[in-house]
Order: sequence, then C-alpha cells, then structure tokens
Amino acid sequence: MAWLVTGSSGYIGQHVIEQFLLNGFEVIGLDSRNPSTDAPLKNQVKVYTGDICDQLFVSEIFKNELIVGIVNLAALKSVEDSLSEPELYERVNFEGVEVLLTEAVKAGVKYFIQSSTAAVYGSSQDGFVDELSETRPVSPYGKTKLKAEAALSAEINLGALRGTSLRYFNVIGSSRPEMQDTSKSNIVPMVLGAIDEGQNPRIFGADYETPDGTCVRDYVHVVDIAKAHLLAAEKVQTHDLPPAINIGSGKGYSVREIMNEILAQKGSSLIPEVHPRRPGDPSFLVARVDLADQVLGFRAKLSLSEMIGSAI
Repeated sequence: MAWLVTGSSGYIGQHVIEQFLLNGFEVIGLDSRNPSTDAPLKNQVKVYTGDICDQLFVSEIFKNELIVGIVNLAALKSVEDSLSEPELYERVNFEGVEVLLTEAVKAGVKYFIQSSTAAVYGSSQDGFVDELSETRPVSPYGKTKLKAEAALSAEINLGALRGTSLRYFNVIGSSRPEMQDTSKSNIVPMVLGAIDEGQNPRIFGADYETPDGTCVRDYVHVVDIAKAHLLAAEKVQTHDLPPAINIGSGKGYSVREIMNEILAQKGSSLIPEVHPRRPGDPSFLVARVDLADQVLGFRAKLSLSEMIGSAI
C-alpha cells in the first residue's frame, strides 16, 4: 500500500519523496501542477494533477489507489501574499485539508502527517517556543495552518486515523543542485537572485530587538525536514503521536548572518540594503526541539555553513 504525498512537485515534496523511496516506501503524488521536465523524481512516482479542494478529484484518487497514509504538503506559504489574499489561503490551506481528511477517512486511510509551520506561534515572549507555547498567528497563512492542525486533531480524537502536525521552521538547502529552492519568498533564493542580477540583497527591518537588529530565525535543512517526515511515517504506524511536533535546529541565526554567509560563499562584494519591516514578521522565533528528539529520535544535524553550501 502506498503513501500519498500532496504538494509532490514542490521543493519540500521532492525531498520527502526522495527519502521515502530510499527507505522502501511506495509513493503516489498529488499536485496542482505537473512535475517540471527536469524534476529528478519525475519518472519514479505516479502523480495526479489537480486541485486538492476538488472533492470529486480527490475521491477518485482513493478509489484508484490503495493509500495507507498521507503526507499533506499542499499549501500556499507566503506570509506576505496571505495578507493580500486571505480567502485564497483559507481555501487551499484549510478547506483543502478538510476535503483531503474527509475523503481519507471514507477510504479507510490510517495515517495522516500534516505539514505545519512555526507561523502558528506568532510572536513569543522570549522567542523560544515549544509545542505548548501559546499559538497566536499574526498572518492569514499562520491562521490557516493552525486551523488545518485543528481539523486533523479532531479526526484523530474521534479515532478515525492516527497522525500529527509537523511544525517546521525556516527550511533551506537541498540534497542536490536540481532540487534547490526556487521560491522568491525564501531568503536563500532571494539573495541568490539579487547576486545574479548584481543588486544588493534586501533586509526587511534592522531595528528589531535582536543582537544585530535583524530578525532571528531557526533554520533547518530540507533533508532533515524530509527525514523527520520519514521518522513520523514510521513511528505513527505503531504509536500515537503528539498533536504537533516542532521540527527545527533549536538554534537562531539572524537575517544578516544568513545573508553574509551566502555572500561569502558566493564570493560576492554586494552589501545588503535595509528596507522597512514587512508586516507579520516576529523579531525572534526559535524552536525548542526536545519533543522531536523524545518522540521521533529526530535531531537536525547540519551546520549553517553546510546548509548554505548545499543551497548554492
């Protein structure tokens, strides 16, 4: 029986599928777009192309395939875009999850791993958050992901299936050059794009209450993220899991530190420019990762230098 990975053609989806295949899982993909012609896993996985919110389309997948578990990565993920398009984010990130859960339960799917985010926490008093920290998302993106978590928890509490939501922090790096992140809303591709165009990369806000004035975040390598999904998929088959688990490194790096490391590794003399803050950006947000270690045996392993090096 197969695992269905939604968002299968995306940056994280490709890395999750890679880890699942390496460890003997059968995988079916679902995405709103076709895999790109140069996607390294294009010919290794059957992919259904369609809208996760289309109940008839989703139900047909479960009729055609024997699905034992789901990793739901399908989502819109830009905090900034969610502020201008909240209805679209509500539809994809929450209503799409409701459709997927409804059809999964009907089909007797046993396991469900939901992709979630540190954005559900919003601003924390001391900047370090564990799974019991208050959830106060400040963007529609964070709010819709928290609602998706609640929808999954409701089904788990009813005994319909087993699962968890993995709240991962800032994802960077790649397992190979052809699987690099291309999202223009993420820091590494943003800086690399600026370097390619000979333009100074932009820092959004340098007046935060942090050591160098720029936002501090927890960065974790995408291969570590993918391995966390693999560990969760293995563990959930024999154990109940907590409703949510942080997936991060437990270390904080500032935006300026990240940019300087990228510029140094690229041998670039460009100097970051400071621009006004973006709405919805907390000053400091770093994961407490003890639960992931205790429950999944997961610890992020790569250094900042190694993470950046794999991304460029």
